[in-house]
Amino acid sequence: MTGRANRVRRAAPVGLLLLVAALALALLVGCGSGSSTVIFKDKAEEQGTSATEADSSTEAGGSTESNEVGEPLPEVAIETAAPGFDAARIYEEAVPGVVTIRSVFGSAGGAEGSGFVLDANGEIVTNAHVVTDESSGSRKPASEVFVEFENRNVLEAKIVGFDPFADVALLKVEPAGFPLHPLQLGDDESLAVGEPVAAIGSPFGEQRSLSVGVVSATDRSVKSLTQFQIEGAIQTDASINPGNSGGPLLEANAKVVGINQQIETNSGANDGVGFAVPISLIEHSVEQLREDGHAEYAYIGVSTQPLYPQLAEKLGLDTEFGALIATVVPGGPAAKAGLRGGDGTLRFQAAEYETGGDTIVEVEGEEVTEPDSLIRLIDEKVPGEKIKLTILRDNKRQDVEVTLGKRPDAIEPE
Repeated sequence: MTGRANRVRRAAPVGLLLLVAALALALLVGCGSGSSTVIFKDKAEEQGTSATEADSSTEAGGSTESNEVGEPLPEVAIETAAPGFDAARIYEEAVPGVVTIRSVFGSAGGAEGSGFVLDANGEIVTNAHVVTDESSGSRKPASEVFVEFENRNVLEAKIVGFDPFADVALLKVEPAGFPLHPLQLGDDESLAVGEPVAAIGSPFGEQRSLSVGVVSATDRSVKSLTQFQIEGAIQTDASINPGNSGGPLLEANAKVVGINQQIETNSGANDGVGFAVPISLIEHSVEQLREDGHAEYAYIGVSTQPLYPQLAEKLGLDTEFGALIATVVPGGPAAKAGLRGGDGTLRFQAAEYETGGDTIVEVEGEEVTEPDSLIRLIDEKVPGEKIKLTILRDNKRQDVEVTLGKRPDAIEPE
């Protein structure tokens, strides 16, 4: 579970290594952010009115405060959360279903993270990097995994399977007679930037900790445990730190919209930018893990760059959007279908583009209009499926059939 280079910033999975927990606690201080309503308490007290009284008077439609000459003061309402977002209620509803996970890797040490109860039969969801270790060069599951619940009961868990592409793991415990508290799943596709969210987990080993914030962006691409990116990740300013990995990110109705996975940081601490794997991808992963113990994803074997109107005009292309094929993996599905990568370069608007290759404009009739459209559309397919791509080659449209392959753990260099 090492840090991953990401140009200037460092993308760090936020599982917590037990062997360095004491050092982390000594050097790093979590900065949880709270949500509150501010009613100019100092002003109310100076006029002999408590903040509570001033608030209730306004709500009841009573008289407003006046200045020294009897003119009414303007009403000011300051809200730090959207109407209906009650962090205390969300915590009360969700915390019984949030767990702390401890993994043992033999002589390699251990790790600690978070997770949540998926169903009453004992299924637990967490991040793959919480229950696996890659220090030997290949990813290996923990020799033992223990799950601690809110009531401090601890049960040993079996790793049903893990998915390094989505950084998701499915665990199973035997409830042994005591009831579990499954969390309800929400809809990440309906999330809006600015929507308040809450994260619950065990940052730095501090169990059942709550932090709140907002969705600061959606549809982000972040590091997985492979060479491939996790698409559609949720970005949040809710405080996420080592130990939060695998814990739920919750919306206003206490439904899970993602699991907290990593932070991007220069210092190694939480700098206000955290990321969660979207629940739609988690559900897709868990369904496969439950059936087969592993997850497979379709693979086309190209690297692309997003096209936009100004760049299309510069290149003289008869389209405004699409995916410029930069490289084609030798021997991959795209190469077998005859797709072409770029053979030249263009520096435009402070970026460099591979030019001269095919441009993918549609997948099965659906237009490629967003930077992640191609990946999203391919991820919806299964290995072995035949798909029709509409491409632009020499500025003429043509259809190409591609038989998708199975995504490899790594791409061998040419």
